[in-house]
Amino acid sequence: MMIGYLPFPDIGTEIFAIELGGFRLALRWYALAYIVGLFVGWRICARSISRADFWSKIGPPFSKRQLEDLFTWIVAGVIIGGRLGFVLFYQPEYYLQNPLEILMVWQGGMSFHGGFLGVAVSTLIFCHRQGVAVLPTADLLAIATPPGLFLGRVANFTNNELWGRPTDVPWGVAFPGELAQACPGVVGVCARHPSQLYEAILEGLILGALLLFLAWRRGWLRFPGRLTGVFLVGYGSSRVFVEFFRQPDLQFVTSDNPIGHALHFGNWGITMGQNLSLPMILVGLVLILWPASRPTKEASPKRP
Repeated sequence: MMIGYLPFPDIGTEIFAIELGGFRLALRWYALAYIVGLFVGWRICARSISRADFWSKIGPPFSKRQLEDLFTWIVAGVIIGGRLGFVLFYQPEYYLQNPLEILMVWQGGMSFHGGFLGVAVSTLIFCHRQGVAVLPTADLLAIATPPGLFLGRVANFTNNELWGRPTDVPWGVAFPGELAQACPGVVGVCARHPSQLYEAILEGLILGALLLFLAWRRGWLRFPGRLTGVFLVGYGSSRVFVEFFRQPDLQFVTSDNPIGHALHFGNWGITMGQNLSLPMILVGLVLILWPASRPTKEASPKRP
């Protein structure tokens, strides 16, 4: 039985909506999180490349004009990669039967890991086209990403999605809805871990503060790849940890797999989120410890 819980602050999924000629245009909290997150990330990158003392003698990898081009690629990578990642990682069978719904991004369904891969591909294309170094560019994106993660996870919370497992901790939240309240063995109101907020704090606030400290106070932008490595290890470790409190994905839950492990061996296993995050941790450790993580000696980047 739940000893106590916090009520869900039901502020709705929309900030405002306008009806125009039979069409309904709405600004949603989730969309606002993307917009503000991208803007804050862009400002962090702009400030970083404007400070010559943050970099080695050859300076930042590209100019402010090129930064604007990069963020165009980033937006495309986030949307396309995030959607395709959700389709392929979490509900491939459903979307194979309903392929037209893949394009219906307004119905929800985005994957961070898919968005991450989309951004990685778009960044590689940008760097190749512009002739700029990949690792310093990746480091800039690493320090710019946590604000968007923080806002996105808060939006997950306000949207009443991706909630955690049932709990009796005093900060458990009573999320509304039949699925959220379907807690086997619980009589009365079911409180759940606000796992979205756990992720917002770990991936957004703590990781973001650490990355900015290392970049702006400790000069880690002079060591290409290290900040990217810290981001990968930090995000991957945070996600692996929070998955122990997060409600498992329903498509993986069966009678003999009640925890919802994507890979399971008897009573032991890992969730899809953990499965996708473990390689990130390994790659991040390599980038941090890699001997090439020394002050860059690459040629100066091309500038328009």
